Amino acid sequence: MTGPIPCDTPARRAAHRPLIIGHRGAPGYLPEHTASSYRLAFASGVDAVEPDVVATSDGVLVIRHENEISGTTDVAEHPEFADRRTTKRVDGELLTGWFTEDFTWAELATLRCRERIPALRPGSARSDDTEPILRLSDLLALVAEASVEQRREIGVVLEIKHATFFAGIGHDLAALVERDLRAADWASGEHPLWIESFEQAVLGDLRGRGVAGIYVYLLEATGSPADLVARDGASAGTYTEALTPAGLDALAGVVDGISVDKRILLRGSGPALVARAHERGLLVFTWTCRPENAFLDRRFRAGGGRAAFGDYAAEWAAIRDTGLDGVFVDHPDLGVAAFRR
Repeated sequence: MTGPIPCDTPARRAAHRPLIIGHRGAPGYLPEHTASSYRLAFASGVDAVEPDVVATSDGVLVIRHENEISGTTDVAEHPEFADRRTTKRVDGELLTGWFTEDFTWAELATLRCRERIPALRPGSARSDDTEPILRLSDLLALVAEASVEQRREIGVVLEIKHATFFAGIGHDLAALVERDLRAADWASGEHPLWIESFEQAVLGDLRGRGVAGIYVYLLEATGSPADLVARDGASAGTYTEALTPAGLDALAGVVDGISVDKRILLRGSGPALVARAHERGLLVFTWTCRPENAFLDRRFRAGGGRAAFGDYAAEWAAIRDTGLDGVFVDHPDLGVAAFRR
């Protein structure tokens, strides 16, 4: 399968405009990527949820924002894993901590999840150390269960993390994702599925394997994708170049959409970018809508400190008015209220 996914797939039929996506579940209230966080997102009425996947040493896909897990689990409290702490360079960034690829699934299953930003979200941190890490297969089962309970199809926006890095240590993430999706009957258009990555190569690999879904290219505000840096070095193309008319021309027919840092849409040229993408048949998503002052554009911040909520409704209205197709939210109830008007 080399062309765009047909327009009548379940993923396209299920999409509201904008699609409201529970970013890692409902991490504004409960630790990200936990079963309770996802269940809260389902109950809040999201159209889809977004898991990030990385691999273990034995090839199990687990749901973590990053492969470095010291900030989102209690791994540092496990003396039996003290010798696993190490320093690695992942996509150009030097990181010290514990990494999923240095553990078997059986070992990771002994860990418990923690709030990633406890200073900003102390309420969520009160649920630390109560829930285990999920596998991709576990999350797909939770989505299927919630879809039956709520009598509506809930989708998955699956983000593949660090594919080039993992390939360099012997893990083919495209093959692992295909394996798990097929095992759960999620690979042939049975359910609403979007697949995204900051690296275009892994999206092309999965599409070539015949995995049916909507393929979305994630774009940072700055920098270059890791797969292009690995291939082209200092001459690698940038994310910014991908957003030019010529860059969008090159993406049309190769991916089905782009997902951009919300800062890009909040510039004065945001509506024009969305219009240019739509002219080329590309969907436009944005990440991540969060109500805390720490994450809002300066124009929408209020008093009370970084953790206090600012005028998020005004910021989100500006994003909604660009005419985009999907938004990632950390507080699904607030996102549904703001974007379903």
